[in-house]
Amino acid sequence: MTASFLEAYPTDSDWIGWLKRELAPTRVRKIRTAILVVGVVLCVIISMALQVPELAVTSYMVFFISKESKTLTKTTGLGGLIGVTIAIFGSLLLYKFTYDYPELRIPGIAVALFLGMWLSRILVIGPIGFIIGFLIAYSQSVAEQAPSPELLVRALLWVWVALAYGVAVIVVLTSLFLPDSAEGAEHGPKPKSLLKPDAFTNPRHIQFALKVTLGAMFCYIFYSAIDWSGIHTALITCTFIALESTEATLYKGTLRIVGCLIGGGLALFSIVFLIPHMETIVSLVLLVACVAAIAGWVAAGSQRISYAGLQIAFAFFISVFQGYAPDTDLDKARDRVVGILFGLIVTGFVFKYIWPEGAQIEPRPQ
Repeated sequence: MTASFLEAYPTDSDWIGWLKRELAPTRVRKIRTAILVVGVVLCVIISMALQVPELAVTSYMVFFISKESKTLTKTTGLGGLIGVTIAIFGSLLLYKFTYDYPELRIPGIAVALFLGMWLSRILVIGPIGFIIGFLIAYSQSVAEQAPSPELLVRALLWVWVALAYGVAVIVVLTSLFLPDSAEGAEHGPKPKSLLKPDAFTNPRHIQFALKVTLGAMFCYIFYSAIDWSGIHTALITCTFIALESTEATLYKGTLRIVGCLIGGGLALFSIVFLIPHMETIVSLVLLVACVAAIAGWVAAGSQRISYAGLQIAFAFFISVFQGYAPDTDLDKARDRVVGILFGLIVTGFVFKYIWPEGAQIEPRPQ
């Protein structure tokens, strides 16, 4: 677990002072926030003009790939594209055996989740393993919602496009405008192997993968059984907040719920009071830019609060971007927030009572 998580809570209980310090302006923070805002605005304009689906995914990738330096952003973007491409190909191949066969699809989701979470622990470039496992599992989990195999394949390929060009936008903007002074001391010794030294000897790697799989599959089976697919964000939450230690996972879950409530609240306000009066893309762009600025300012902070910024963006984008025209449907926003909260409860229970894991030196970057 990182020092950022170990030192996350203020030791003197001065929460207001701690929050002020975490939100204090710096030159690099202003530039990173501006880059995030411009990136999201460009994605909105491109997707709306060309009618590229999955705008929420594209916009969130701008936040997800953005890092503290040019080098780290490029590396994360390249690794993300490799992982996404492998995952899309793997999921298309798996559809041949699992489409219309839930008795095969459900075990397939579980196996993909387990392998992805296990690889995220044993690989030096763990995020690639995470992306592959998560995308294969998630794409399989929504297969039954597609009316035909052709439309399912088409939708999955569009997901690749949405992810790829979102990554390209933020990598280009970061390369052009983030100052070299933001690089920092990140060039340590290069690893000699793709695997960590304890990849096959540490039982906690398998235990971690089993815990994440258990939580995510419980959520998937639960919302499928009650026919409430709108809370599918529960499965996403279980996979995205999982870290090595119980304390880090619970703290990351706290950041997710805070960010979700803020982003969901902004989305609710926008859907009720602003979006019904919007007639042009200009008004939508202004709204998105304002929210992206708030989320970006938090996301550009230290690791103690940056994840909350990503969740503000995620909750807002996934609630507001529901098509190419203004949509005032509150049910989708409600369902997605409920799903996040449900996923947090399940993950917290699993990590607290099943093989609870203490703090470790090396983090799983994500």
